[in-house]
Amino acid sequence: MIGANIQKINQEIGSNVRLIAVSKTKPVEALLEAYQAGQKLFGENKVQELVVKYESLPKDIEWHFIGHLQSNKIKYIAPIVSLIHSVDSLKLLQTINKEGQKINRIIPCLLQIFIASEETKFGLNQNELCVIIEEWKKGNLANIEMKGLMGMASNVNDTNQIEKEFTILKILYDETKAKYFSDIDSFNELSMGMSGDYAIAIKAGSTLVRVGSSIFGSR
Repeated sequence: MIGANIQKINQEIGSNVRLIAVSKTKPVEALLEAYQAGQKLFGENKVQELVVKYESLPKDIEWHFIGHLQSNKIKYIAPIVSLIHSVDSLKLLQTINKEGQKINRIIPCLLQIFIASEETKFGLNQNELCVIIEEWKKGNLANIEMKGLMGMASNVNDTNQIEKEFTILKILYDETKAKYFSDIDSFNELSMGMSGDYAIAIKAGSTLVRVGSSIFGSR
């Protein structure tokens, strides 16, 4: 079923959007089934779980860290992560940069923007986003590659609200790209949309969707 689910979602999302299989709490066997069906992009939200799975699975897998990241855990994923989606403070980015310096690696990151109505969600506001980018532009974060923005919509049934939140993020992405990254092709990712709302996110301009239960089943 996992393989069939992946095939179905890939047909739905089209060729311009990449599917991240959110594999948190799933056993290695389930990930291997997805991998054998052609899925090479996985998302984890716990550092320890990502490291264990990285060591157990094929090395051509692209690992994305999508959860809330603590500064003291960065060193464990710095050598192996393909993209960190959840940078929500300058301090966190400075620590990622420091770990990148130690291992002589430039680490790709997305800046997480707060767009939801729930205060439990993490993310930067527009002013904090500008401060971080200005700092990066000064050359103070040389081991960071700025790849784009990420956001999580409110966990509600109101599709109009979800659409509005994703649209706000897309507008902010476009403005940020035009102001700071117009000549930087690698700033090209907008990570938004999960199992319940990825179709809305894609219409709004998402390039990466993070899908778990629609691939692996409910936890």
